[in-house]
Amino acid sequence: MKRLITLTTLAVACMLGTALAQEYSREYVIDERGRQRAFSRAVATTGGKTIWLAGQTTTTDANGNSLAGDFEGQTREIFRILDERLRGFGGDLSDIVTMTVYIGDTRYGDEFVAIRQTLFDNDEYPSSALITVVGFARPDILLEVKATAVIDAD
Repeated sequence: MKRLITLTTLAVACMLGTALAQEYSREYVIDERGRQRAFSRAVATTGGKTIWLAGQTTTTDANGNSLAGDFEGQTREIFRILDERLRGFGGDLSDIVTMTVYIGDTRYGDEFVAIRQTLFDNDEYPSSALITVVGFARPDILLEVKATAVIDAD
């Protein structure tokens, strides 16, 4: 029975898709600590299209140059790749509503935050978790970013 209700609800939502797409919005809950660390305590969305981005790592830049040992380089390249993927759906980095960031060394935390502050405007930061891990799939990887974005469905 539950599946039937879900399918019926989905069918009604599909019929009303145009009206629902017009109700796209985001609301950010941020406080002083969030501003300092470039994250929102919560982000609420209405409407739109949700994009789940796989965890992204890199040890080379777009030209194939090594980024081994270069935390800033890897971070900026990861965000470039995430932005490129989102642009394929009609969005960009500003559409990210939440992210989980894995770093291999706690000393990179403040550097990551400083870089993230340059990538988002108007206190519209994604909600975020910053987690230190023991290791990654390859020894040259210094961080991984997994994100979810909500873009305008039009």
